Amino acid sequence: MTNPKPCSTLLGTDGVTIAYRERRVAGRPVVALLHSLGMDHTFWSAVDGQLGEHASVVAMDVRGHGQTGLGATPLDARRVALDLREVLDHLDIAQVMVAGASMGGCAALQFAIDHADRSMGLSLVDTTAWYGPTASADWESRAQKALTSGLSSMTDFQVTRWFSDDFRQREPAQVQRWIDVFVGNHIDGYVAACRMLGAFDVRDKLAGIRIPTLVQVGEEDYAAPVAMSRALHEAIAGSQLDVIQGARHLTPLEVPDRIANGLLQLIAQARP
Repeated sequence: MTNPKPCSTLLGTDGVTIAYRERRVAGRPVVALLHSLGMDHTFWSAVDGQLGEHASVVAMDVRGHGQTGLGATPLDARRVALDLREVLDHLDIAQVMVAGASMGGCAALQFAIDHADRSMGLSLVDTTAWYGPTASADWESRAQKALTSGLSSMTDFQVTRWFSDDFRQREPAQVQRWIDVFVGNHIDGYVAACRMLGAFDVRDKLAGIRIPTLVQVGEEDYAAPVAMSRALHEAIAGSQLDVIQGARHLTPLEVPDRIANGLLQLIAQARP
């Protein structure tokens, strides 16, 4: 994030520490940002830099990631959405434009469903409402791979899904930075998040979303393919779909200007 305050924490209602950073701009709407699996709140730094003085920003470490604890109960998207609401309550923020990428997009969807009174707009990036009929088994397999072989064993596979061939060749230092963040995460948090995603399914709630919504996805996204974003777009009335040519799964890292521009357009659409 651009010139952020030091990372702040609060205790959630279940006693788990929730970490976040904020950047306030007087009189500007607040964008709440939820990161991808295996990342932390710094995932959004380049996007925040593009938002500049046009928006205030709150970026939270999702449970089991970064400096946010995991807790004893099984992780689900409703708990992550509640964590965000508790951060907003703590900061006395009434409404936000909620944005999430991949896993964070699932949590953003859940927030818009569970906390509609706090949601002024919704940005869904490289994500889905449901990972498909084999989701539970697929995500459990990913979790078991992490448990048995460690996160470092997964990086070669991950980076080819995260970034386009061109980006990997052009920005090797950036690729390594995000590998380091991924490998530095907590195994237990990663496993819990995999199982959360395997169980995630809010398809029957999408028709009830009635706020400005933008769905963005990389054209070459293999992890949450364009068809998943198209399904979101078709189910959420009045939503817009933006397919980003040449990009893969982590578009806030690969094309942060495109994601930031989408957020600014949503802000303009959502403000009275």
